[in-house]
Formats: sequence, structure tokens, C-alpha cells
Amino acid sequence: MLRPHLPLIGGFLSLGLIGLGSQQGMQKATPPAPRGSTSYAKVDQTEPFDKVMARMKKAKPTLLEKHRQLLEKRYDLSDRSETEVRMSRGKKIQTGVRVKLPEGIGWEDLAAMRPAEIREKGLWPEGFLPLPHPNHAEGGMLFPQHHIDEIKKQTGRDLTRFDLDYVMPRRFLPEFPPPIYLTTRPDLGDVSQGQLVTTDNYFKLFSGILNPKQLEGLRLLVTPFPQQQFNATFDRRSARPSLGVSCFDCHANGHSNGATHLVGDMRPQPYRHRLDTPSLRGVNIQRLFGSQRALKTVEDFTQFEQRAAYFDGDPVIATKKGINVIERGSQAHFMGEFQAILDFPPAPKLGWDGKLDPEKASEAELRGQAVFFGKGKCSACHAAPFYTDNLMHNLKAERFFKPRMIHGRFATADGPIKTFPLRGIKDSPPYLHDGRLLTLEDTVEFFNLILGTKLKTSEKKDLVAFLRCL
Repeated sequence: MLRPHLPLIGGFLSLGLIGLGSQQGMQKATPPAPRGSTSYAKVDQTEPFDKVMARMKKAKPTLLEKHRQLLEKRYDLSDRSETEVRMSRGKKIQTGVRVKLPEGIGWEDLAAMRPAEIREKGLWPEGFLPLPHPNHAEGGMLFPQHHIDEIKKQTGRDLTRFDLDYVMPRRFLPEFPPPIYLTTRPDLGDVSQGQLVTTDNYFKLFSGILNPKQLEGLRLLVTPFPQQQFNATFDRRSARPSLGVSCFDCHANGHSNGATHLVGDMRPQPYRHRLDTPSLRGVNIQRLFGSQRALKTVEDFTQFEQRAAYFDGDPVIATKKGINVIERGSQAHFMGEFQAILDFPPAPKLGWDGKLDPEKASEAELRGQAVFFGKGKCSACHAAPFYTDNLMHNLKAERFFKPRMIHGRFATADGPIKTFPLRGIKDSPPYLHDGRLLTLEDTVEFFNLILGTKLKTSEKKDLVAFLRCL
């Protein structure tokens, strides 16, 4: 087992790398300690910065190769986009079930088994297990290369990490840059005009469309502030001192670019969830913020992100690296006011009630809608017209597998997760809170097992057709 020396992360010794072995890097031996020795990260850095960077650069190729092998063993990563349906700006949608099944087992075979039987026989597909961060022991914000390139081109700011690169193929991510639709000006369509909104162009694009408060809120959303990995101290993961990251570095154009992170709510490190950045579209109809935190307003969430999530939930480290304290009565309010007018993309086949217009929908799409609101049980959590119930639910996926270590992530119970809206879902791959499901077909197979609905192959196909209409 390879265990290179890594620094203390989040107050507990990092796990290092877990060898791949015969089961995709999964270690079924002794689980990690359920409690860490401390909740706090080490504040003073005694190892010189140049040595930290040299050590991590040396370890980087091995880390990335292990994560690539993990993805390739879990998923079919080939380029398949047979459908004529596209994302809002025309990007092709990856289609088909990409999660690989255990040898000799079909989806119908699994659906016929009880969860306990799947668990005992070790038949839960590896792609349905929690997905770890590319370096789970280190964690931190990690951006796709195309976003890094565009930010550097526009502003000169570099979001490159010397210790990690983004590995998931771009074809499985949202289109870039994503369009922006406003509830206040639906007549304008995509107000981003096909551009990534940054400090360079936000005023030119939005002056005369937004009111002054919203315009100031947008400015703050594209302004970089110090963050755990990107700051001016020696305890950073950028080669040069950094201004930091902006809200829209993850929520590109108020949507998502697939940037990943670890949620700051859990300790010790192996229990932390990888985070797939959710879209901010439709914030106005949402009542819960954060996948598990259940914050009640977008203003609460805005303040929380800057004070804690940017620094792994550690205010001591935040003070050292340069916390940005947002004033509630103006700044948080202005940022929230802009976020509240971010709209879902147009869905021309939906009526006013969020359901299909029979004159516009195909027979397959109408059949899929019937499955969604009937046998599939989808609407139990995802109610029309926005396809959320604004609650949290515990899927109890751990019924299907035995806890295990996967590249530094202890795969066990996830707990309750908020119900994300499904409007515009075709624009938001990958799926589930940690991005473990690459396509809508994967998502349908996952929930067919979780909910025990035993859908037929034709019903699954129709359900996917309906989801692409939302």
C-alpha cells in the first residue's frame, strides 16, 4: 500500500493513497476511526512552501492515474450521444447506462433481488457507490480545465492547482459557458450572450437589465475572495499567491461547471462527501440550501459559504487566510436578490402546470410522464411544476452494500439529502449529490433499485424521454 507523506488536513492525518487491488481501490478491512483527534486544522505551516509544492507535484501523476482507473473501472466513458435532444445551448447529451454491472448480472436480475441479498453477494454496482474526490485526503475546490483557461484568458487569474487536475471527461459535464435566463426578463433569452460572466464583462452585459442592487450582487458573485486552496498564504495549492475564488467559479453563470469539492460539515476526513456543484437556477422556488445543511434562505447560504465552506468549515483557518465577512443587510441581500431571479431554461413542451402539453409531446414522452407520476414513484419527492418538494430524504443506499474504503472515502450511509429540482435536468450532469451518476439512464437504474419499482426496459426508456423535456 502506497502512503506518501501528506500534511495534516482539517485536523486529522490524511490517509494517503489506497492501492487499487482487485476491487477498484476498495479496501474492506478495518474502517477509519469514527472520530478524529481534533476538529481543527493545523494553523502554522512548518514545512517550507517550495518543498510542499515539489512533494505534491511529484505525487500528482500517481494520484491522477489512480482516479482515472477508478472512473474507467466504474463507468463506460466512451462518447455516445445518440439523441437529438441537446442542452440549452446545443451541447450533445451523453446517453445510455454508463455504470458497469458485475459480471454475469443484468439490471433485471438486480431488480428482482432484495437489498440484503445484493449486499451479501457484493453485487451493488461500483458506480452506484459514493464517488470520492480525486484526492480525498486533501480535498478542496477543483475546477475543470476549460473553466481555468477562460478565467485566465479574461482576468489573468489562475485557478490551476499544482497538486491536482480535473479528471472527469468534459463530455459528462454541463455545457460551457451555460446560458443565463432571468425570471424578470424572459423576453431576452440567454442574457449572457454566450459569454462566461466575470469581473471583466458583467457590467457591460447586465447594466440596463438589472436594478442597482442586483448589479452589485452580481459583482460580488464574480469577485474572487480568499479560499482554502487559493489564497496569499504559504498554505495554498496554487503556485503563486492567489486572490481566491468567486461564487461563479463553481456556479458558472449561475449554473454549474462540474467543479468539485468536499462538504465542510463532516469530520473526520474519510466521512466527508464529495460535492457536485448544484445549479443556482430556480433559487427563487427553493426553501433548503446545501445538500445536507438545510439552511433556510439563500442569504444564509451566501454568508455561510464565505465564512465556512470556503475554508472547510474552520473559522480559525479562515481568519489566517483572509475571510471575507459579508454584511447581511446589504451585500448578502444584494447577492441573494440577483440569485433569486436566475430562471430555469425554457421547456417548450411543458404547460403552465409543469406537465407535458399533449399537443407538443411525443407518445414516448407522455408514457414517461405517466411512469414518473405513477409506477416510478418519482413524483413522491419531485412534484410538479418545479419537480421538488423542498424537503430532505434519506435514500438509505447503504442497504445495498457493505461499508468500505474507496480511495480515502469511507463509503457508508449518506444520511438525508435535499430534493433538488428536476427542471432543466438535462443541462446538469453528472447526477446525485456527489456526481456518481453520469447520465439520466444511470439515474433511472439507480432509483429503480433504491425505490424497488421494477420498471420494464421500455418504461425506463420512456421515463428518460420525459426527463429530457423538463
